[in-house]
Amino acid sequence: MRKLAVSAAMTSALIASAVAAKEPASTNADAWQRAEATEQKMTDAERVVMTSGITALPNAGDKIPEDAVLGAGYVAGIPRLGVPALKETDAGLGVSWALGARGNEGATALPSGMALAATWNQELAYQAGQMVGAETRAKGFNVLLAGGVNLVRDPRGGRNFEYFSEDPLLSGILGGYSIAGAQSNHIISTVKHFAFNNQETARKFGNVTISEAAARESELLAFKLAIEIGNPGSVMCSYNRLNGPYTCGSEWLLQKVLKRDWGYKGFVMSDWGAVYEPGFAWAGLDHQSGRSSDPQVYFADQLLTDAGTDAKRKSRISDMNRRILWAVYSNGLDRFPVLPGEKIDKAGHEALAGEVARQGIVLLRNERGALPLAAEAKSIAVIGGFADTGMLSGGGSSQVHGDGGPAAMIPGGGRGLFNGWEQYQRGTTPLAAIRKRAGQDVTVTYRTGNYIAEAVEQARKADVAIVFANQWQSEGRDNPDLSLPRGQDALIAAVAAANPNTVVVLQTGSAVLMPWLDQTAAVLEAWYPGVQGGEAIASVLFGDTNPSGRLPVTFPASLEQLPHPVLPGHTEADPDKNGAGAPGQQVTIDYNVDGSDVGYRWFARQGHKPLFPFGYGLSYTNFATSGLSVKGGKATVTVQNTGGRAGATVAQVYLVARGKVATRRLVGFQRVSLEAGASKTVTMTIDPRLLADWKDGRWSMPRTTYYFAVGENAEALSSPIGIRLPAKRWAD
Repeated sequence: MRKLAVSAAMTSALIASAVAAKEPASTNADAWQRAEATEQKMTDAERVVMTSGITALPNAGDKIPEDAVLGAGYVAGIPRLGVPALKETDAGLGVSWALGARGNEGATALPSGMALAATWNQELAYQAGQMVGAETRAKGFNVLLAGGVNLVRDPRGGRNFEYFSEDPLLSGILGGYSIAGAQSNHIISTVKHFAFNNQETARKFGNVTISEAAARESELLAFKLAIEIGNPGSVMCSYNRLNGPYTCGSEWLLQKVLKRDWGYKGFVMSDWGAVYEPGFAWAGLDHQSGRSSDPQVYFADQLLTDAGTDAKRKSRISDMNRRILWAVYSNGLDRFPVLPGEKIDKAGHEALAGEVARQGIVLLRNERGALPLAAEAKSIAVIGGFADTGMLSGGGSSQVHGDGGPAAMIPGGGRGLFNGWEQYQRGTTPLAAIRKRAGQDVTVTYRTGNYIAEAVEQARKADVAIVFANQWQSEGRDNPDLSLPRGQDALIAAVAAANPNTVVVLQTGSAVLMPWLDQTAAVLEAWYPGVQGGEAIASVLFGDTNPSGRLPVTFPASLEQLPHPVLPGHTEADPDKNGAGAPGQQVTIDYNVDGSDVGYRWFARQGHKPLFPFGYGLSYTNFATSGLSVKGGKATVTVQNTGGRAGATVAQVYLVARGKVATRRLVGFQRVSLEAGASKTVTMTIDPRLLADWKDGRWSMPRTTYYFAVGENAEALSSPIGIRLPAKRWAD
């Protein structure tokens, strides 16, 4: 499998070598040979053991084996042949099923996937994945149900916080490095949810319609990049339908695209409750996960019954086993068995979570140099956002609990996978972190914001007002619009009217509208900042950290700017919390509207001016990017810190036209850290698929002039340069 050359050389030789070592040809060949040899020794009864698993939780409907660890899933091994059992846990933001595995000890809660994406830092993504993988082992698991790389097609989507971005290059690279980091611990990581699981509304009865070209050029490209870089042991298919069939039963998606076109060697597991018939196996599904979640057990012994004497089906069962065994052997699960109780570097892991939070915070507005907070500010009014409670986290199967569980659970005002309760992480609260950093000479007060008049009174008396505002997202639900719930928009507007030095700190899963924006002095997007989010926010507010996050999604100015102003399925019959709908119900989700022009590309095509563009972010210093040249498939630029303090920025290169046809596409990026006055020249490799169309079953580049520009975001771009490139066609 070809490795993708990403951006400039990795800043850490260790990370680069570790990723490169994921798939030396000899290792993969050896793993496949071992898988074939083991499969040949299996009896028919053994061949169906690993084709299904249970949910290893009380009251889930299955008897839990003695060697299982309470968690998302358990798959029995083949002891006679030395094949270990698979013990599965969610998810990509930390070990979700931690409590109970080792007493009352929780797991380290990373910031959301969106926050990690806002760092534009693949090395940090690798380290974050490595950390979660280490804790996965320590909790007794050897399979991590991580690697969510679905594109953010709509900011209202309930699982956006788990995913990375609206762009396939950014999502694929960061997702791939995160997966590689997790699997460096000799565990299996998935990549999910394959594919087009971009909304929770009607997620089990929504039929996504999209052309093959648009699919290949958008979300499928993100998955392809993640698989090339991370080499995940398993792909998890999604709940939705794709052009008719369910994705977990789509022969086109699983057999043709994934296994034949891409040459993927690992196994496809279903999402929990996503299998509806044994025919899914013959279409390409290799494993039925959490089988009691489905209407019945379709795999296991049922496969032998359905296969009968059909040689093709019996061969398919053998293939299912070889793929599972390849994932086991290529990641060394048999050679490096999990030993529950391995030591966890709690302090180191929390420090890493804090670094992700700091790098991911995006400064969206900073009028009159309101931030960093000046020493002259002797009174600060902190208002709202449960800033005295903890850090907001997204809901659903990716929920991570620290020691003792969540700091608080608050009714979320809507459905979520687990009863619709917002959960707040333990750790230093934002209020406590601000008080500590401000010092004894500064008076810091707090008001909940439940009563606007009380908040306004406090804001008037303070030198600075800091309003925390939250928007919760969760698996199992989409937000109905992009407003801040519980009257927070009105609260911010009232406080800003009372104090011109009002700073807003947002904890959101994705984009929100800001009708109060022009009234504020500064706005920080902190996403869901994880266990050390309080310290990270305070460090940016007071200038200990120079903000360097860049938006991985476009913030629209209104719902009318979106491809679907009304979310598909929103007006249909009310689904249950898992999106199952009524028997036979189906909703069409038409992605041919925007096609491959997702996010900022849609805005460029339509000529819309967003509230904040993709790639946007301010700093406490200034940067200049110049000298763009493109030659031999590489783009080179020089970045200079022209300001008075050290900081980091992200060099972004876009394709802006092909011949006479305008377009907009990120083709390269590189995070750059510079001291004041310093400069650095960076080189980014341009993947030719980003310049091509999918046409007649192949990638196709016309012979013409390609125009590139470099800039601070998808809209603030330099004058383009053109380079003539020859026609080219090639297979995926």
